[in-house]
Amino acid sequence: MRADEHVAGAGKRPMSQGSLHKLMRRKSTIAFLMTVPLLAMIVVLVAYPSGFAIYLSMLDRKMTTFVGLANFARLFGSERFWMLVTQTCAYAVIAVVVQAVIGFAVAHFVHNIPTKGQRKWRGMLLVPWVIPAAMSMLGWRLLFEPSFGAFNWVFEHFGMGRIFWLGDVGWARFCVVLVTVWFGAPFFMVMLLASLKSVPEELHEAASIDGATWWQRIRYVTFPMMRNVIAITMLFSLIGTFAGFTIVSSLTHGGPHGATQVLGTSAFFIGIMGGNLPMGASVALFMVPILAVAATLILRGIAKRGSEV
Repeated sequence: MRADEHVAGAGKRPMSQGSLHKLMRRKSTIAFLMTVPLLAMIVVLVAYPSGFAIYLSMLDRKMTTFVGLANFARLFGSERFWMLVTQTCAYAVIAVVVQAVIGFAVAHFVHNIPTKGQRKWRGMLLVPWVIPAAMSMLGWRLLFEPSFGAFNWVFEHFGMGRIFWLGDVGWARFCVVLVTVWFGAPFFMVMLLASLKSVPEELHEAASIDGATWWQRIRYVTFPMMRNVIAITMLFSLIGTFAGFTIVSSLTHGGPHGATQVLGTSAFFIGIMGGNLPMGASVALFMVPILAVAATLILRGIAKRGSEV
């Protein structure tokens, strides 16, 4: 009897293992099916437009003849295009760096406020990021208006002359960077404030006991603990700023004389307003390798710091 029971039990184990394996396979199938809608959205909203843009960039202006990389060769031979690339890179880097500095300072300020007051300050400081960019640009245009704008009214009140904010090359660039920082700094503030909350207070207390100053605590304790979060936030902001369209288009339309033109607005004006969709697609696609290099460098730095820990 015992031998029979042993044989019967031994025969049941493979069956139970087989059914469990089938169940696991069934769960993985269900999980895959649940991701199908998301995959379909990615294909429809990302893969198809990207592929179609690549296809457009290889056609002539009439979109009837395949020309290969001729549109890119024409861009590479244009001094104006390289000036546009330099202008876009400078605008994006300056705006992101200033956003990071202001966001870090504001996050540190809010972090040191008593807990009861932090909610109020967070709500007020998030307003620029919450308001739609197109709507807030209308307000900024009124502030920069040379005849009855608030900024010139204040300057005249103190005996200074008017400034043609959006009509002068230098001031127009300054205004675009200023509004971009005003719009994007709250995003840095939220991300870095969350990172500050994760820094153990014991480290600050130990540094204070060792005689570290306020700046030394930030440099040697706070900043190293936040470097990866700062890098990821800067990467996201760089992508959004580099490919930005709303701020420049609504504020200056790329003027004066193309001084504030960036790749995103240039692609729109060439492709949509100028009726040259293949060339506009080529300008837009040129942002991909630049952002890919930036993302690779930033992510490689994060991975290197992670391996050193």
